[in-house]
Amino acid sequence: MASTSGATTTRTAPPTNPVDRYFKITERGSTIGTEIRGGLVTFFTMAYIVVLNPMILGSTDSTGAKLAEPTTIAATTALVAGVLTILMGVFANFPLALATGLGLNAVVAFSIAILPDMTWQDAMGIVVLEGLLIFVLVLTGFRKAVFEAVPAWLKTSISVGIGLFIAFIGFYDAGFVRVPWIPGSESAPATPVELGVGGSIASWPVAVFVLGLLLTIVLMVKKVRGAILISIVATTAVAIALEAVTDQNWKLGKPALPDAVVDAPDFSLLGHFSLFGSFDKIGVVAALLLVFSLLLADFFDTMGTMVAVGGEAGLLDEKGNPPQSQRILVVDSIAAAAGGAAGISSNTSYIESAAGVGDGARTGLASVVTGIAFLLATFLAPLVAVIPSEAAAPALVVVGFLMVTQVTDIDWTDWYIAIPAFFAIILMPFTYSITAGIGAGVILYVLLQVVARKTRQVHVLMWIITALFVLYFVRGPVEQLVG
Repeated sequence: MASTSGATTTRTAPPTNPVDRYFKITERGSTIGTEIRGGLVTFFTMAYIVVLNPMILGSTDSTGAKLAEPTTIAATTALVAGVLTILMGVFANFPLALATGLGLNAVVAFSIAILPDMTWQDAMGIVVLEGLLIFVLVLTGFRKAVFEAVPAWLKTSISVGIGLFIAFIGFYDAGFVRVPWIPGSESAPATPVELGVGGSIASWPVAVFVLGLLLTIVLMVKKVRGAILISIVATTAVAIALEAVTDQNWKLGKPALPDAVVDAPDFSLLGHFSLFGSFDKIGVVAALLLVFSLLLADFFDTMGTMVAVGGEAGLLDEKGNPPQSQRILVVDSIAAAAGGAAGISSNTSYIESAAGVGDGARTGLASVVTGIAFLLATFLAPLVAVIPSEAAAPALVVVGFLMVTQVTDIDWTDWYIAIPAFFAIILMPFTYSITAGIGAGVILYVLLQVVARKTRQVHVLMWIITALFVLYFVRGPVEQLVG
């Protein structure tokens, strides 16, 4: 007890547990058990990348060569994700997991590797160059400065937009929302998407998703600890039982007990890149444009993700910045280069981390747990594949709801704020791109400040990134011009 100016203040003794002290678990209002549970939730919601990345990178390059066997890609994907996620937890103390960027890997596979004479090594070299360039931008302080130059309300808009985006991903990955398909018809469908098939749930796997979603909602409303993890485990068990009775068409992952639980990993893809090989194949200008495209997507996807996760965790300061943002950006930039150097495409921060945060994670210990789970997955790949996307997707939908609740922090009566915020929010799910939403919000913000004759209020870095986004959006015609 200590007395100051007549007032009595109780001093709380610092925690004696070194793990608690290092990760500031008690300080952030969490417990070690909660962090472990949150880390597992994050792993289960993003473990699909171990199965999906081989499907995307398993195609052939322009020379007709395959990257590697699916098991090799899966093992290396899990290895790199595990190491980088542990690094994020230990170095940055932030509940953010990393893995091969979904979307970035598709760009590498279907837009870069297929270019004339390009090999997988050349394509991965472009990824490494992009990562190294981002790393330099972080070390010079430019990336952090850009992050801090973005207005707080726009950061909130990004978080809300990502909430809608990941909810849409959850619905789509479960098959609850899908592109209409008319058997035997070559005409365009009447609507871009629909509920199930013809407005009906239409299949048992989708019914499992609905069951998981309702269970998660009920458990969260009842404030049951570990609601999301309980739901994932329970619905996976239901899916396994259902699959044992009748064969179903699951979207990703087959919920059946595997023949073998452990499989020796193959890491032969490590070092599978050629740093400047693309320069000889497609020319310096074309290669640099590809580097720029990947860089801008990586640059702003991470900014949106760290804001969204930090906001959900209640870790942002009054300017909308998470703690130790420079360290977070350092790890993320290393991840981009490391993914290319390992031959499995750029690694980046995953918005699915918000699922673990939604279940209580607040510190880097959760990331360490997620990373360890990924390392174990290099040996347990058959077991990871047991969890169908229909069982994990409810977590994304529920966390999307939690993130969208921040929409009330935006001043919708001020059109100079509301219009850029609206476009930033709505374009993320509509274009299936975080970068597109951020770019639209930034461009409209600067444009309307010019209209309002308030250009002095616009940070100089906002002018720079506006110009970069304009170039990003018109890069197609520019590439045709230089090609």
